[in-house]
Amino acid sequence: MAWRSEEFGESHEGIVGAVLADGSEPKSVYLDVGSGSCGFETREWWAYNGWLGRPKAAGWRASCACGWRGESHPIDWDRVEDHDLDDLDTSDAYDDWWEHINAVERRTVPLPEQLSDLMEQLEERLDALADTAPVAALKAVAMLERMAGRVGKEAAYGAQADDMSDESLGNALGLSASMAQSRLDRYLRPHC
Repeated sequence: MAWRSEEFGESHEGIVGAVLADGSEPKSVYLDVGSGSCGFETREWWAYNGWLGRPKAAGWRASCACGWRGESHPIDWDRVEDHDLDDLDTSDAYDDWWEHINAVERRTVPLPEQLSDLMEQLEERLDALADTAPVAALKAVAMLERMAGRVGKEAAYGAQADDMSDESLGNALGLSASMAQSRLDRYLRPHC
């Protein structure tokens, strides 16, 4: 199961990853769940139990799509029944990953406190409006979408004029360089 923060999405998608005895990470494994084309690839720790030629994990740790890795925790195979890793408690990995997400947030460009407060109040009021007057909430959301598109375009042109590198833009937004550029491009694209 992958973890995602709403703000950073795929750029910081996290999983519990496997660690091999030499400290490296295994390549993705393909799991065939039946005959034919039903199968999938994974890098999650539970797939590395040594069965069917798959590598056997020596440990597990939080892994993030950005390349960050958490602390490695050993697997005591003598205590794992039938090589079934499902019962192993890996909840610390999620906590490690969440600390990483908080660190990413602290490195992003800060919003003015007054604006953050205003955004929180707006969300609370829109949530309440969606409960009591859903059509009015839809009208307000449409207004926000138009405003976001207009302001986003202005901001994207400003960021482009600042000639920021994709990496700098990504760091400021807490995204990968490619995802940050994609966000910029989305606002720069002409809308019909």
